[in-house]
Amino acid sequence: MDKELIIRSSSDDVDFALLKDGKLIELQKDEDSNDFAVGDVFIAKIRKAVPGLNAAFVNVGYEKDAFLHYHDLGPKLPSLLKFTKRVSTGKLKEFSLKNFPFEKDIDKDGKISDALKSNQSLLVQIVKEPISTKGPRISSELSIAGRYIVLVPFSTRISISQKIEDREEKDRLKRLVKSITPQGFGVIVRTVAQGKKVAELDKDLQNLLSRWTAMCKKLHKAHHPTKVLGEMNKASSILRDIFNDTFTGITVDDETLYYQIKDYVQEIAPEKESIVKLYQSNNPIFEKFGIERQIKTSFGKTVSMAKGAYLVIEHTEALHVIDVNSGNRSNKANNQEDTALEVNLIAATEMARQLRLRDMGGIIVVDFIDMTSAENRQKLFNHLRDEMKDDRAKHKILPPSKFGLIQITRQRVRPEMNIKTREENPDEIINGSEVEAPIGLIEKINQDLERLIKKDYKRLTLNTHPFIAAFLTKGIPSVRTKWFLEHKKWVKILPRDAYTYLEYHFFDKDGNQIK
Repeated sequence: MDKELIIRSSSDDVDFALLKDGKLIELQKDEDSNDFAVGDVFIAKIRKAVPGLNAAFVNVGYEKDAFLHYHDLGPKLPSLLKFTKRVSTGKLKEFSLKNFPFEKDIDKDGKISDALKSNQSLLVQIVKEPISTKGPRISSELSIAGRYIVLVPFSTRISISQKIEDREEKDRLKRLVKSITPQGFGVIVRTVAQGKKVAELDKDLQNLLSRWTAMCKKLHKAHHPTKVLGEMNKASSILRDIFNDTFTGITVDDETLYYQIKDYVQEIAPEKESIVKLYQSNNPIFEKFGIERQIKTSFGKTVSMAKGAYLVIEHTEALHVIDVNSGNRSNKANNQEDTALEVNLIAATEMARQLRLRDMGGIIVVDFIDMTSAENRQKLFNHLRDEMKDDRAKHKILPPSKFGLIQITRQRVRPEMNIKTREENPDEIINGSEVEAPIGLIEKINQDLERLIKKDYKRLTLNTHPFIAAFLTKGIPSVRTKWFLEHKKWVKILPRDAYTYLEYHFFDKDGNQIK
């Protein structure tokens, strides 16, 4: 299994595409405008407590107040409040928590009005980004994530990832971490810490402690609300969370970002530094790796699969509904049950990919093709569970119901990735009759070409949709050959998967778009 991370950078944002054996399984966007990313810590003020919800609304600077439920306060809330107040007023300048006296824990079944008051200062962390009409979801139980461990201030617990199943390894990690963890802090050991030495864990811990200290220094006389600790840049945070030995390539098209990633990989996995490569070509990076084509075929309402089967994905306000269809596969197997099982297994694999790719969350109901055999239903359930093992979002899968439906809940912490792939009918109505798009479009391209030739451009390149590119270059003589015979100028034609059907642009010899 090969994994590649392809990173495309533009002036406004950075796109990250994760490929598994060449197939797109994750697509993320890092926007400069996102000031409320998961993991960001703010010093904020309580706007008001709402006893009926047992929650409070907090002003973190977003247009809608953030939502803080009582269960997200954390048991050490009184200690956090006391620490925040003393640091903000300048009375406390020692941030290690070594000699800081902890207050009594709050009651786990208590009321929000007993724990918080209006206008009170509080350190909060974004746990769910603003989605639709809702503000961010926040927690006052802070944590700072590193490569191998997560640092939890005002805690005494040492927890080990449940994905580490070896009992001896769990005990070893617990002993090591316990010996290096400073007083007043708890630690969660991540899955990638498996087999690591104490020096590597300690280096990660010291880095997290320095981030904690830097955050605390910002609290003195800070305005409310203010971001006091931001998540590391998206590239580093993705590598921190998903990078492992199965990665065979990280390709970046931006030189600055390339050196940042190379430095980070050199720090966390020196032996893998050579897999980071700088992409230098006029051909866009997502085109080169076939990502644009996969985006267009993966984000529509209908998703095609192997052997003629397809999914139909509907999104309502309350849930996602996925319907599995056998398509033209129904005649290929010996009986209906075999067909149903084969299509359902293919659909389960594709559906697990779609959940990650679109970052679909909430309640997902999947209508698989009915199967009469209990053994086959169990086989489908086990296969789906195995396919979703790599999904980092928390999820739960229920066995098939009596109606053959499988219900899934999946954690949603950021807006769903939604890319519109549907285009309007490109054909035109001219003088009352329909004219096919290529004919009208070629006429427009012809007019533009004649205009540019009159301006004496030395070399011209035409970028257009693959269908139009094929229309222009195929045949004897082709449309391009006719252009050459007429204008005595050869036009280079490049197909672009990202373009819509009617989109085209001319470029000069330096690769600059001609307006």
